[in-house]
Amino acid sequence: MSARRTKRAKPSAHAPIALVFTRFANAVARAAGQPLTFTLCCVLIVVWAASGPVFGFSDTWQLVINTGTTIVTFLMVFLIQNTQNRDGAAIQAKLDELIRAIEGARNEFVGIEHLTEEELEEIRTMCEKEADAIADEEENRGRRTRHMNASFARMMRSRRGS
Repeated sequence: MSARRTKRAKPSAHAPIALVFTRFANAVARAAGQPLTFTLCCVLIVVWAASGPVFGFSDTWQLVINTGTTIVTFLMVFLIQNTQNRDGAAIQAKLDELIRAIEGARNEFVGIEHLTEEELEEIRTMCEKEADAIADEEENRGRRTRHMNASFARMMRSRRGS
């Protein structure tokens, strides 16, 4: 099965900057997660530590590693957060498409990620109650459902203390 790429939307005025940043953030996030990157960072720390006697373990020697790691950490937070935000949005769009495409799925779940924490908790509680009711119904009929095994539902209820 081959994946089909989605056509990009018409570029906006800031699209070139956004596109460059997106490509850069993706490349940095990919590189940061590689074993070679970790190894190079470890080698850098060993070299820095080994150079301590040469520089007399001075304040400047310590400041070099402190400043370097602070700058890298500060920048990586933004790059990785950008990548995570886009990944989350892409996953959400895919889930929304599945909800729309599956017959019998509840379309009102599309976009719930924009609700408040309290509203999401209400929906989660409602879904759990519905699942419990279905499990009880299936249990009373003595049948198992494809979607949720009744014994699994009982176990989950006992874990929640209901």
